[in-house]
Amino acid sequence: MTKVDLSTYKNEFGRLNQMKRMVWSMVWLLLARPLPRSLGNRWKLFLLRMFGAKVNRTSVVYSSVKIYAPWNLEMHEYACLAPEVDCYNVDKVIVGAHVTVSQKSYLCTASHDITKSYNPLVTAPIKIQQQAWVGAAAYIGMGVTIGEGAVVGARASVFKDVEPWTIVGGNPARFIKNRVINE
Repeated sequence: MTKVDLSTYKNEFGRLNQMKRMVWSMVWLLLARPLPRSLGNRWKLFLLRMFGAKVNRTSVVYSSVKIYAPWNLEMHEYACLAPEVDCYNVDKVIVGAHVTVSQKSYLCTASHDITKSYNPLVTAPIKIQQQAWVGAAAYIGMGVTIGEGAVVGARASVFKDVEPWTIVGGNPARFIKNRVINE
């Protein structure tokens, strides 16, 4: 087995980033998690903004949501992160207008480069465009764009972009049909 010199590996996220995340985690745990949905959404949005999030005043973030780095979060009008969403936003997560990310979904903007022996961190943003819906317990991988009006089925695992106005599901997510709105 070849010995690897890890002294050449540089963590791009230093101590300052770790400290910011630690303070953020404590603030959310103590000042947001205890609040019920019906109480305190404005307060939760205020806390997110204090830590650099760009969130519209009509956005909804449930208290049980986990947000890794609020400074990498952008939410537009009537965007919603439902109960127990895990937003691992080492890179940007942009949630468009009228988007719902349903309960227990996982938004993952980071992984590791397994082609290198020291597995350095790699990141890419997630974009969920307006009027899309991410179903319960779905996994959205790094670098993925969910197109306008698209639906990601419950428990789907999405590793590639989803075309606008389509419905996908499964693991890995595959095209099911086009989405048609009958008003």
